[in-house]
Amino acid sequence: AVVVVVWLWTMEGERTKETQESKVVAYFYDEDVSNFHFGRKHPMKPHRLALTNTLVMEFELYKKMQVYRPYRATPQEIGMFHSRDYVQFLQRLNFTTKDSQKFAVGVNDCPIFDGLFDFCSMYTGASLEGAQKLNAQQCDIAINWAGGLHHAKKFTASGFCYVNDIVIAILELLKCHPRVMYIDIDVHHGDGVEEAFFTTDRVLTVSFHLFREEFFPGTGDVFEIGHGRGKYYSVNVPIKLGISDEAYLRLFKPVIEKCISVYQPSAIVLQCGADSLASDRLGCFNMSFAGHGACVDFVKSFDIPLLVLGGGGYTVRNVARCWANETSILVGDPLEEDATLPLSSVYTDFFRGDFKVHTKLVPKYENQNSEKYLTKVLSQVLYHLSQLETAPSVPMDEIPPDSLLADYKRELDEADPDDRFPTAEQDQHIEAKNELESESG
Repeated sequence: AVVVVVWLWTMEGERTKETQESKVVAYFYDEDVSNFHFGRKHPMKPHRLALTNTLVMEFELYKKMQVYRPYRATPQEIGMFHSRDYVQFLQRLNFTTKDSQKFAVGVNDCPIFDGLFDFCSMYTGASLEGAQKLNAQQCDIAINWAGGLHHAKKFTASGFCYVNDIVIAILELLKCHPRVMYIDIDVHHGDGVEEAFFTTDRVLTVSFHLFREEFFPGTGDVFEIGHGRGKYYSVNVPIKLGISDEAYLRLFKPVIEKCISVYQPSAIVLQCGADSLASDRLGCFNMSFAGHGACVDFVKSFDIPLLVLGGGGYTVRNVARCWANETSILVGDPLEEDATLPLSSVYTDFFRGDFKVHTKLVPKYENQNSEKYLTKVLSQVLYHLSQLETAPSVPMDEIPPDSLLADYKRELDEADPDDRFPTAEQDQHIEAKNELESESG
């Protein structure tokens, strides 16, 4: 068995090491989620999820995970964060619905398309179920590459995002965890998540992003630090065009290490937007697959319950490479640097003749992050973190019931007693580890 190191806190507040077998990883994927279409010219392509899942299967990473077809979130669960009138509007959307300025749907970056609410319920349900499995200690790491839509606001859609699955998953984690840390490595600022928790110390949000006035969403200055009880609990690391792996990690590692040391979160949510890669259709950074993956590996190394989500990423073939590679990192079996894509994939043509996982990405911008600028930003962020109260205490009440578990039990109770394998039971079924192996294998 693979052995990992777990840090435990003693009564004296010192950390001690204990070993245990490798982490239990839960992987959520609904094949229907990749079938939605934002529009021919729209940069968001849910089909990237099918490519990602195909690589996960082709590299046989599924053998190292528990694979689930996720639950679909109900309107009530989406209403844990979003307003009732907004959720009702999303439910009744169809092709005849007129554009809504009030909810920012059908205008700008958030088009109306067939099955929009179903799409939202799928990716949100997967993030919610991942959070619940972490709460129940049924896994150590939960992965939902369909999630991570960090721009949606309480009352409106924004930036290709209609429902903020991240906020809903964090609210679920807060039922059992006194402090949750959110980390965002998308090229865009995680404004929707930050806004949701701007006035509380229960959630520490940390966003690394391109910051310039003309770049969406135009927020995320280093001096946006939270308000009231949430002051200093919103951490923003503004980055300039063309940052390299080395420069990015020089900011990322000390900031994350300091945040975890001071805040001592009992759960982490990591948004892994792949638009921070070089050559992305909308991105402006020069990160490689190795550099992006190094961020995931660093967060994983703290051995804190971890919910990993997708996010941006608009060069489809590179998104699939990125997230398949990071799945391998999370299961503890990273793909070799010279690994090649399986040629048996039905999506071979998408990779345009380049079958390397760590293919060389061509930078689009010169690195404008000088040594002086990196030092200045890091110094300012670390100063803000020095103002944090160490591990703020939280009064914990009785844990609210798990809505999904209650629904599952009710469905079983109402199932036909003559049905030996009701739908609710099927949805909880996990494939045997050798289910897809040949008899000779």
